[in-house]
Amino acid sequence: MSISLRKARTVIRKTLEKGHEMELKPLSVVVLDAGGHVIAFEREDGAAPGRFGIAQGKAYGSVMLGMAGTAQMKRAEAQAYFMASVNGVYGGQVVPVPGGVLLRDRKGAVIGAVGVTGDTSDNDAVAALAGIEAAGLIGEI
Repeated sequence: MSISLRKARTVIRKTLEKGHEMELKPLSVVVLDAGGHVIAFEREDGAAPGRFGIAQGKAYGSVMLGMAGTAQMKRAEAQAYFMASVNGVYGGQVVPVPGGVLLRDRKGAVIGAVGVTGDTSDNDAVAALAGIEAAGLIGEI
């Protein structure tokens, strides 16, 4: 299974709607495929221009490591040298915090990831999960 552009756009739209409902700061949302390539990205008005890199880093770490942002953060806290090495391997592209949500198919295979940034990392993850579920996909925070 792969993520279509239509599904990716639904994830983004519903994530942003959840952000408005929660009264979050302006969000930026990226959807990556299983290879870490961008399918779609949107940055809300008022979001800092550098947010793409953060959203992409949250999602990229999730898909490349096969673990969601929350698990990456725990790993970084427990094994800082390991996560620093991982970030070296991936050219500094990994942002190991919540808001990177792993996408799996019904059999558990990784099919991509969503990265959300703009508010607290925990709120970013909640908004992402709402968008993922609205698109009929399975998210792991």
